[in-house]
Amino acid sequence: MAAEEVKAISKYVRISPQKVRFVIDAVKGEPVERGLSKLKFMPQKAAGILEKTVKSAVANADQKPDIDIDSLIIKNIIVDQGPTMKRFRARARGRGARILKRSSHITVVLAVGAIK
Repeated sequence: MAAEEVKAISKYVRISPQKVRFVIDAVKGEPVERGLSKLKFMPQKAAGILEKTVKSAVANADQKPDIDIDSLIIKNIIVDQGPTMKRFRARARGRGARILKRSSHITVVLAVGAIK
């Protein structure tokens, strides 16, 4: 990670990584302000989670005096699979159907760059 990069990590978020990856492409490579405004008006649950993580990364950047917050862009968003909770639902004839409750680890990387 270069000196002008900042990141924030959200771990054990109770949403499937597949659902988060669906939203990522809309904001990757955008300036932070534009990306946050896009996420704010998206109806998906993942958009709210990503918005919170991006705001955390901006707050982390605010702690470094050499970084100009207005010139930050969303360089990369990585979603990894977290642990899966296994549950069972009762079915007919005494059987059980497995339910997988997936979780995600979300990493947002911001970088200083020219605004498009």
